[in-house]
Amino acid sequence: MEKKITCLVVDDEPMAREIICSYIAKIDTLELVGTCKNGMEAFKRLQQQSIDLLFLDINMPELTGISLAKALEKPTQVIFTTAYREYALDGFEVQALDYLLKPISFERFLKAIQKYTDLHPTEKTSFPKESNLAPEAIYIRADRKMVKVDLAELLYVESTGDYLKFHTSAKVWITRDSLSEYEEKLPKNSFLRIHRSFIINLQHIQAYTHEFIEIHNQALPISRSYKNEVLEKLK
Repeated sequence: MEKKITCLVVDDEPMAREIICSYIAKIDTLELVGTCKNGMEAFKRLQQQSIDLLFLDINMPELTGISLAKALEKPTQVIFTTAYREYALDGFEVQALDYLLKPISFERFLKAIQKYTDLHPTEKTSFPKESNLAPEAIYIRADRKMVKVDLAELLYVESTGDYLKFHTSAKVWITRDSLSEYEEKLPKNSFLRIHRSFIINLQHIQAYTHEFIEIHNQALPISRSYKNEVLEKLK
């Protein structure tokens, strides 16, 4: 029987724990052995049980993820997770396997698992088939919580300075992030960047010209720098 890679998820946000747990469940050779809502709880758990892979939030009260990682004696690979980009360098100071910036896409999660597999070639990881890789939803930080946005309902993403607006037919969600970040995270077979300020869902195009794309009765501009790529995609 093939040995599974044991995983422990540590995060003080319930939704963040749920997302990582759902990703672990998609990979047959990963085994979720538990979750912890703070660093002290995780420290006690790790004194009692050896864990192969630790998904560890950096910014937690009392005992931070960085402090917990430094205190570990048993060999455990650590993948840090956080919503704050500025903590990345702190994460690499303790030789973390990887650093995942929230909201975490399934594709980015898989890359982190692949890093573990590369270091432990005897522990083969069974990845989902390519057709199953595209996520059905993403999670964004809005209204002081992680909000699930179904990609089928996402019309387009608009950049306004330091903020992004996620437009759906029912609501507009606002988060602080860069459009380039989501250009990488959103599945390229369904989403296309048409302007420095817009990424659109191809499934919701109502009409288009060489200058504009109409979605949900909104005319979104196609910039010169993206025009050739956009028109080629829409042929």
